Amino acid sequence: MSGDIAAAADFITGALAARSVEPHAGEGHGHAPGALCLNCGTRLIGAHCHACGQSAHIHRSVGAIGHEIAHGVFHFEGKIWRTLPMLLWRPGDLTRRYVAGERARFVSPLALFLFTVFLMFATISALGGDIAEAVSPESISRNMVGLARGAEKAQDALEKAEGKRVTLAAEGKSTVEIDRDISALRTTVAALKRTRAGDTTDTGFKLTNAKTGWAALDHGLEKANRNPGLALYKLQSSAYKYSWLLIPISTPFVALLFLWRRRFALYDHAIFVTYSLAFMMLMVIALMLAGVAGLAAGWIVLAVSVVPPVHMFRQLRGAYSLRKRSALWRTAVLLVFAWAALLAFVLLLTLHGLTD
Repeated sequence: MSGDIAAAADFITGALAARSVEPHAGEGHGHAPGALCLNCGTRLIGAHCHACGQSAHIHRSVGAIGHEIAHGVFHFEGKIWRTLPMLLWRPGDLTRRYVAGERARFVSPLALFLFTVFLMFATISALGGDIAEAVSPESISRNMVGLARGAEKAQDALEKAEGKRVTLAAEGKSTVEIDRDISALRTTVAALKRTRAGDTTDTGFKLTNAKTGWAALDHGLEKANRNPGLALYKLQSSAYKYSWLLIPISTPFVALLFLWRRRFALYDHAIFVTYSLAFMMLMVIALMLAGVAGLAAGWIVLAVSVVPPVHMFRQLRGAYSLRKRSALWRTAVLLVFAWAALLAFVLLLTLHGLTD
């Protein structure tokens, strides 16, 4: 009886400590025998609570904050270094092992996908691809100043060319070439003057002249044509917020490739799609950085043409245990499906952005 009372007293004391200042937390690397979990109050019998899983030793230091961020986002304690190499070189094995139940060893596909989405758009923004900056008042003002200077230079060049033509004509020389230059300069001057005289939000560029017959969409397209920069910015923002839609859009397409193989469920295909999308975004990031570093455009185009189908082939073959020929024709069909899924995604973003 006295033992029960003592245990109850220990529990109350531990609970109060957990709710107040958590004394001694982070001051050692072990735990006292019979100590209570600071999270749920269960008596500890090891390095982790067997009821809630919390570590017996908790950290209370500034350095621990960085550790918690890394652990919370990516479980960096070994997982990422096992996941990324397999995603790059053995994507099929990674997909199959995760579906089979090896979850604790790898970063989950959704966590990896969301992180790569964030990283890709952050890279685009850092490299100057943010349309918000392009349509900002400061940017428009700088562009208008540049247009004014360009118009003045073009006008000066036109006057010099016209003077040169008079001289050539007086000397009886051919004016065919100078006439061609004068015509081009007049067109340039007229275009620059029209742009300067127009509204800064209407540069003459239009996204599309299509008429769909859908009143709401046509109204949205009309607004987009009046301010294409803002429309593109809204599409970029929507792409970031709704990128997760690529997973449910793409999964049925993959399922069609295995319609007669009942042992594969939609969950399996969703894992395949999510890991595949994460790789594609990592590829985009790598190619953007390579382009900034000076890699020739031809090599980038070659990588975009070759890497995705090779990766799809390897992932299909490994994830679904396919023979080469079976994986090959599925890769060809999957490439078509991938473009269809991307087109559907862009169409949904367009409808959302223009009719919002």
